[in-house]
Amino acid sequence: MKRCLSVLLLLALQSAAFAQLKFARLFSDHVVLQRQKTIPVWGWASASENVKVTLNNQSQSAKADASGKWMVSFSPMEAGGPYQLTASAKSGNLTVNDILIGEVWLCSGQSNMEWRVAQANNYIEEKKDADYPKIRHFYVDHEVMMTPQADLKSGEWKICSPETVGNFTAVGFFFARELYKKLNIPIGLLHSSWGGSQIEGWISREAMLTNDELKTYAQSLPDNWADADKIHDAKTRKNLLGIESINPTVDDERKYLEPNYDFSKWLSAGNPLGQWDWKGVWMFRGNGYMARTIDMPGDMTVKETTLGLGIQDNQNQIYINGNLVYEGIEKGVRKITIPANTWKAGSNQLIIKFGGMVNPSWYGLGLMGSADDLYVSAGTDKISLANSWKIMPSFADKHEYVHSSNNLGTTIYNSMIAPLVPFAIKGALWYQGESNAGRAYQYRKSFPLMINDWRKQWKDDFSFYFVQLSSYGDYQTSNQGSNWGELREAQTMTLSLPKTGMAVTTDVGNPKDIHPTNKQDVGHRLALNALKFDYNQDVLHSGPMYESAKFEDGKATLSFKYVGKGLIAKDKFGYLKGFEIAGEDKVFYYAKAEIIGDKVVVYHPKSMKPIAVRYAWADAPDDANLFNADGLPASPFRTDDWKGLTVGKKFE
Repeated sequence: MKRCLSVLLLLALQSAAFAQLKFARLFSDHVVLQRQKTIPVWGWASASENVKVTLNNQSQSAKADASGKWMVSFSPMEAGGPYQLTASAKSGNLTVNDILIGEVWLCSGQSNMEWRVAQANNYIEEKKDADYPKIRHFYVDHEVMMTPQADLKSGEWKICSPETVGNFTAVGFFFARELYKKLNIPIGLLHSSWGGSQIEGWISREAMLTNDELKTYAQSLPDNWADADKIHDAKTRKNLLGIESINPTVDDERKYLEPNYDFSKWLSAGNPLGQWDWKGVWMFRGNGYMARTIDMPGDMTVKETTLGLGIQDNQNQIYINGNLVYEGIEKGVRKITIPANTWKAGSNQLIIKFGGMVNPSWYGLGLMGSADDLYVSAGTDKISLANSWKIMPSFADKHEYVHSSNNLGTTIYNSMIAPLVPFAIKGALWYQGESNAGRAYQYRKSFPLMINDWRKQWKDDFSFYFVQLSSYGDYQTSNQGSNWGELREAQTMTLSLPKTGMAVTTDVGNPKDIHPTNKQDVGHRLALNALKFDYNQDVLHSGPMYESAKFEDGKATLSFKYVGKGLIAKDKFGYLKGFEIAGEDKVFYYAKAEIIGDKVVVYHPKSMKPIAVRYAWADAPDDANLFNADGLPASPFRTDDWKGLTVGKKFE
């Protein structure tokens, strides 16, 4: 009954809010509408009010429902413009100017889609080729909500120019620019992405309820943020303390500061710089503890030392071997003077209790500064403290959680996708997966689920093209396994869905930066898919894709699709790299590989009998160099189906 009353109150509030005639936020000046498809247009007025809507030479009428919402549909139009869109009713008159009819692409995912042109390679040069007034960009602001929203709260269409292009999605812009040059048709980029977001935030609750992997989660979703915060707090405690029923008291946490307290089971933070949000303590806002051991030479203990602790301008308590040596606030780079004979020769425990950053307040727990700001020094003697830290939030002290992208599934969909439906689009571009690599096997189901969900919501099997994860992190062997390798495999498997395509990008990544700045090649490779499948151009859309393997005479002969003009080794020495083989013992060895015609033959110099081959199976396979002569890289693959690292890892 209480929930029913809440829904009725919400409808009443929406009706009141939309009493004045208005269009949905997407229908604003400079909008690009999809050509050759029915064009839905909607908005709000007073309940039961009659509304007349005109686009170019078409006029449609609608009657607002009890909540004030109205919708009309215009017949498909060919590319062109500019046009006007008007609406009239007793409650007012509206006009939208400079409307173009062309191709609309929804750009979504996490930070590599959100990455702006201004952050991409050669920005100064790219600005010189950005005067395209028929390319427009609409940015959807970040927001999470518990229920699907009717409209966006903000946003406007921006016309592409050297002055505006810097804030466009880089992948989307380079995709759009190539299409525009080839097609000479207006392009609209509807940009809805969120850095660090997990795919589960982008899936509707309705879709989750149909999926065996996520059904239980969807059934237990809370309907208010207070309950959601309790669930998130319990999950955080489970992740950090091993079990959610453990809820430390003030007395429990006071023991953290005692001499010889064992903090070895705390969360490993490595380098302590950066927000704790990205170290495994998602959106926690409150106090926290940071600790590490320091091996101190005897000659330094008798001297006054300086303790450098980066930038963290909240109240700090610093304990060395259980003794409080400092309490207060230091703004800017912290350099704490430690009296002589405070440290002892050998192992010392340094524990710091501190709160979230004051400036900027959104930063929360974590340090700013550089690795050079983390040290203990005495004169010319200096010990780096740039690594090996452990962290633990204070659950006993007052704390809260910022309502952000990954607190709760479905909430990004509710506020950043639902308000866009059913705005007509040609297709979607997707760059996401980094945040799901730890659950790569589950991605085999969650990724197709999201694609099918969006298509169902739009009632349109639109094209869906995505970016395979680039190279970032370690170049481990297949014996160690790779989360990112398994996620790439899940992405490749999703190509079984109709009207999908993938851009392989392992060759344009950066092992040291999760945000590679070469977004030009990414946009180009997505554009190849669209040009071939949506615009019927004679282009090769993909690099080599593994098709089959034949094992005989101690060698594996591999066949590929999309060979194009032939296979090549993109290497100045002309030989292939990135291949591994394994025998019956399932132990992998680096292998030799040769291009023989349109196939690759893989073997081991010691004449082992292989039964499995893997290629580029690592987080950052940056020397993998099998390409086709058209310049497109081969997708990482494996011929086996042996159990991976992420089997059984589930979204909670």
